[in-house]
Amino acid sequence: MEVIFTIVVLIFSVVVHEVSHGFVAEHLGDSTARLAGRLTLNPLKHLDPFGSIILPLLLSLLPGGLIFGWAKPVPYNPMNLKRPERDGALIAAAGPTANLFIAFVFALAFRAVVNFIPSATPLTNLLAGVVVVNLMLAVFNLVPIPPLDGSKVLFGFLPPSARRQWESFERIGWLVLLIFIFFAIDLIAPVIRGLARLFLGA
Repeated sequence: MEVIFTIVVLIFSVVVHEVSHGFVAEHLGDSTARLAGRLTLNPLKHLDPFGSIILPLLLSLLPGGLIFGWAKPVPYNPMNLKRPERDGALIAAAGPTANLFIAFVFALAFRAVVNFIPSATPLTNLLAGVVVVNLMLAVFNLVPIPPLDGSKVLFGFLPPSARRQWESFERIGWLVLLIFIFFAIDLIAPVIRGLARLFLGA
């Protein structure tokens, strides 16, 4: 039941993550996501079979407790943006920012329940679960490996000469990402734990 609950929260959180990309793109002048029908919270429009279901289930079988994933990327057309590099970075940052906002809101609810209803342990566990899942998503997506959001944020700040080299790296980004997930994911665990302590309290 815990794994099922975590995956349900994960699906909700990645949908909000992707819709946030689309809303920021719309605000910056690109309506590609809206025209593609992706500015919706309907999960069926966003789910990626591997990233939203298979990967979280596989990670639930591994030690460490890190369960995360992704949805189908919301499309945007950089040709519709006034400043493609800067605006692309803002669009990319919108997803992790949305997850941090969800974590913050549910952390406030967690602290309120802990303070006023100390005996409501099942509820606090559920609230804490939502916080941790969203912190995992935010931190994971900010890792600067293509095609994660962190790579797009970093790309927006690179000088033109370095951007060409980075575009070459993007061709093998998925391979590097899979290696990172299965062999080096513990590198981000201390960051997630530190943020969880900050949001939920010691």
